[in-house]
Amino acid sequence: MQRDKTEPVQVECPRCRHTEIIYIPIETMPRCPECGTEMFIKELLDEGKST
Repeated sequence: MQRDKTEPVQVECPRCRHTEIIYIPIETMPRCPECGTEMFIKELLDEGKST
């Protein structure tokens, strides 16, 4: 499976658990707006995901 150039991902703050959705590689890894900690990738948001 080939990936598109931009991928939506959910990022999360390890300290306060604030989450955001960003598109990589367009956007850089953000810092949490609430506590300033660098966020990490929590989940890749692929279409057609089964639950």
